[in-house]
Amino acid sequence: MIEFARNVRLWFAPEEVREEGGTPDYRFSLANERTFLAWLRTALALIGGGFAVDQFLPDLRWGWRAGLALALLGAGVLCSLRAVNHWMRCERAMRRGEDLPVSRFPALLSIVVAVVALAMVVVVLVGWEG
Repeated sequence: MIEFARNVRLWFAPEEVREEGGTPDYRFSLANERTFLAWLRTALALIGGGFAVDQFLPDLRWGWRAGLALALLGAGVLCSLRAVNHWMRCERAMRRGEDLPVSRFPALLSIVVAVVALAMVVVVLVGWEG
């Protein structure tokens, strides 16, 4: 938990990361940044999907609509927070010459998206008003 708190502090003070280890090859830092941006695009798509479910499916029962929208919105929020945390952890690991950090988050995000997709299949097969 202490390491996570340190990472959160470094989100807003990335210049402090330069104090750790040596400067990695710029290509690796730029690749890390592109990965961060890809995670942010994924988060924005999930958030947009959550709003779309809520706004464009008014005939869907409230419980289904709210559940699906909140699952997508929540996944988007978690994805955006995970993006910056993973970027910082990777940047620090590269500077220290350590292995890049591993994460279970991609598997968790995939499961959430798959569950929401299966719920949408049920909604389509059963009908809007269920």
